[in-house]
Amino acid sequence: MSFASVDFIIFLGAFFIGWPWLKQHNLTRWTYLTAASLVFYGWWDWRFLILILISGLIDFYAALAINHLPRWRKGWLVLSISGNLGILIAFKYLDFIIASISQISALSGLNLSIKPLGWILPVGISFYTFQSMSYTIDVYRGRLKPTHNILHFFAFLSMFPQLVAGPIIRASDMLDQLRFIPHTNEPMRFAGFQLIVLGYFKKMAIANSIAPIVNNAFEHPYYSNGWYWWAMALLFAVQIYCDFSGYSDIARGLAKWMGYEYKLNFDHPYLSSSFQEFWTRWHISLSNWFRDYVYIPMGGNRGSAQRTFRNLWITMILSGLWHGAAWTFLAWGAAHALLLSVEKLTEWPDRIKQWPGGSLLATMIVFLLTLVTWILFRAENLAQAAQIISTMFHLNPFASSPTLITIPGQVWFVALLAGAGHLRSRYQPLLNHLASQRIPTATRQNNLITWGRVVMTGVLIFACILLRGPGSSFIYFQF
Repeated sequence: MSFASVDFIIFLGAFFIGWPWLKQHNLTRWTYLTAASLVFYGWWDWRFLILILISGLIDFYAALAINHLPRWRKGWLVLSISGNLGILIAFKYLDFIIASISQISALSGLNLSIKPLGWILPVGISFYTFQSMSYTIDVYRGRLKPTHNILHFFAFLSMFPQLVAGPIIRASDMLDQLRFIPHTNEPMRFAGFQLIVLGYFKKMAIANSIAPIVNNAFEHPYYSNGWYWWAMALLFAVQIYCDFSGYSDIARGLAKWMGYEYKLNFDHPYLSSSFQEFWTRWHISLSNWFRDYVYIPMGGNRGSAQRTFRNLWITMILSGLWHGAAWTFLAWGAAHALLLSVEKLTEWPDRIKQWPGGSLLATMIVFLLTLVTWILFRAENLAQAAQIISTMFHLNPFASSPTLITIPGQVWFVALLAGAGHLRSRYQPLLNHLASQRIPTATRQNNLITWGRVVMTGVLIFACILLRGPGSSFIYFQF
């Protein structure tokens, strides 16, 4: 069930009715959390449960075997990784591989006719397989002791707030939290409520309002006005950020209601002044996963420059493919690998930042190049992406395109509101400092901040209702 559905609201109400009593003991807490999470996940299709159970069982017993049978520990690790990747490849990439082989064979004259399997892609499979696999790897590295209770493990793996679209939670962060009775207080619950409301506002009022415009643009990619496509790239950048960070905010807010803490998954990525910084701010849990389990094990930046760039390119291309089984995602990952490589070779952000106003200029350059790469991410195929990107750099004001005035005013309003909120939260410490200079007493400062948050939360709730756009599915459900 989707977070933006009535079914989920009913499910959530039922869950929190039982949570205060059933969370008091480990066994009942783990059982209740696991059962509720499996109901939540199985609501889409009960057959999805088979895969998450298989993946979890493989890693639970592989981790125990690594700990108790050290002589064969490498073999158990291989079993865990191959089992998870095998499931992921079979359901997410096999049809893409078959289609690619057929296309290549047609170009070579062989004309191999291989029918795709047409298997349905389970929701969130890339998230929970990576989460489950990292557990076994951490046990193998000696950084984590395996749990001996299977319900404890599945409570971590299937925890419903982040199950289908992240953030990717590490067992080292969550298993210890699950060992103790979670407690909440009023500030924690209100902070969680704020995150949930903010997440729904990002999703329902912003992302859902923008989605029909962006979808229409990519269904009619023949418009030859470069300014139009820059506007569409900007709208998609806002859409995907609000869609995905909105889900993460809701997940973090729900976790706070339950008494748990998830790490921040987005940290104002569009204010980055370098691409290296961008990847420490965008989808942080995934970036850290690839850093810790792919880039560093291959050698990271240790060794020669050639090895460093090889490791960088492999990591970024795999990151692109993680998002989807298509050449466009591979190209998106390669584009970011190229931008990161140029950045390492020339150190251009550091050079520009030495100029007056250089930090702002570097941020603008990174943002504009990020918009170009988002076209690769969103395009239906490489030919469409190439056509649109080419058009973006032919700024002919007389070329055909729908007028941007036809875009509903509510879209521009919520986009500007999102941008203002983005900047406000980024520079909140500075604003607090300025407020402290004008409001001398700490009590009055705290009261003002509290009432400001209450009012803003109320405004966002009304915005969710009055400005909500069509649709409910989150973009990252497909990954």
